[in-house]
Amino acid sequence: MAAPHISQQDYINNFNARDYLQTSYTPGKGILFAEWIKFATRNLHETFTTGGVRGDTLLDFGTGASIYHLLSACEVFDKIIVSDFLEQNRAEFQKWLNKDPDAFDWTPIIKGVCELEGNREDSEKKAEKLRSKVKQVLKCDALKRNPYDPVIVPPADCLLVCLCLETPCKDMKSYCNVLKNFKDLLKPEGQILILGTLNGTYYHAGKKRFSLLSSKKEELEMAFKEAGYIIEKAVYTPRADKSKIDVSDFEGHYFIHAHKLK
Repeated sequence: MAAPHISQQDYINNFNARDYLQTSYTPGKGILFAEWIKFATRNLHETFTTGGVRGDTLLDFGTGASIYHLLSACEVFDKIIVSDFLEQNRAEFQKWLNKDPDAFDWTPIIKGVCELEGNREDSEKKAEKLRSKVKQVLKCDALKRNPYDPVIVPPADCLLVCLCLETPCKDMKSYCNVLKNFKDLLKPEGQILILGTLNGTYYHAGKKRFSLLSSKKEELEMAFKEAGYIIEKAVYTPRADKSKIDVSDFEGHYFIHAHKLK
């Protein structure tokens, strides 16, 4: 049974960042550790190398408490601004940034990205490079006209969104409106990269259940078109491992690379 759409206040009250990380990214157990991580890191690695996406500033929207989607980006951007709605996610991310002994251990995933990039032995250097590139940790709200209100963030070369919009957006109309607002965060012809799950309705962080926006390929591409973007690349893969369907019921993954017009 699908979870009802979760309000922002419910997230503030009930979302535990460490429970989410352990449920999702624990090696060998996390629902996102294998298939999703391979899908996300491979597509991002390709985008930031052969795809030619690079620049001065990367804006990461809805970072959560995760770092893996920034590991290839830190090689080609001078500044990375991370952001999340929840204080508990920002605090968990800050633990990793500050090398807190209690921070979640991303080492297995960092090593995997280093292997993708041909630098298997450099996982600690990779972590340090990412830490050095993160310049700000901001609060954001996808449902505001200016998602960083009251802060005005200068337009970025690239906006990255990984596993975020499925939670604040209750329907595809809301998703499209967020995409429209994102255009103000980008320079002319700026790039937008969005990764997410397909046809999901719920996921768990520990024992707590939260809702997901159920989205299909055709609906996503229509939303990008209606919002005024040109899609450069779209990748969709079905979910192969259904063993943890009780943890989350998504049916596949997507990666969309688009740019806004002048």
